[in-house]
Amino acid sequence: MSPLRVAVAGASGRMGRMLIESVRNAGDMVLAGALDIAESPALGQDATAFLGAASGVAITSDLRAGLADAQVLIDFTRPEGTLAHLAACKEAGVKAVIGTTGFSEAQKAQIAEYAQANAIVLAPNMSVGVNVVLELLKVAAKALEQGYDIEIIEAHHRHKVDAPSGTALKMGEVIAAALGRELKDCAVYAREGVTGERDPSSIGFATVRGGDIVGDHTVLFAGTGERVEIRHQATSRANFAQGSLRAARFLATRATGLYGMDAVLGLA
Repeated sequence: MSPLRVAVAGASGRMGRMLIESVRNAGDMVLAGALDIAESPALGQDATAFLGAASGVAITSDLRAGLADAQVLIDFTRPEGTLAHLAACKEAGVKAVIGTTGFSEAQKAQIAEYAQANAIVLAPNMSVGVNVVLELLKVAAKALEQGYDIEIIEAHHRHKVDAPSGTALKMGEVIAAALGRELKDCAVYAREGVTGERDPSSIGFATVRGGDIVGDHTVLFAGTGERVEIRHQATSRANFAQGSLRAARFLATRATGLYGMDAVLGLA
């Protein structure tokens, strides 16, 4: 069976390099393209030069050239860049694994449109562990619906530009849905000054940014006399990369449609 041909967006970034290394080490995949912004000083360099090896794939900002030989694109960049990449993927017939966060509702609708042409996996967190946690949260939310206050605390590195994290928001959406609510109607994103007593139906969010924290998420169910915490800590981006490769393999058997990691992992 021929190896799956994968292109990586944001090729010179921290996550991009982790993805490239993971693809290179996968026995059933081959790096077929490496994309980066036009201002990147890495343009023209071999995509695996940082590993002390040659792949024959040069980093490029030319989307058509970068996707020409690819079957699947893996993209952890910024919303505007990802949408431009998806437009090029539609033209080239390339499927996509999207780990980018910070999309607006209108942008999510655009992604759903692109998925009518080429299969897409979209998830705010590609970690297998995080997606198992999402399933646990459904159970906990239903069981702890009465008498427990729900708070979501997340921490990431100083370079992250969106808050709360896409993973934290997804956790809130999962909990709200399990309780028969809409997150937009019960989320509290900031507290300052005299706020009054806590609304028992609310879901609170707290954000920490600093250092090189890869990603910590804690969901607190605080009751009277006890509290339950469901927590996930990422110590390396390798788990996101491995989840992305699982998503790419999943897409190899799909022609169209928009999927989440729950589908990839057989949890849907």
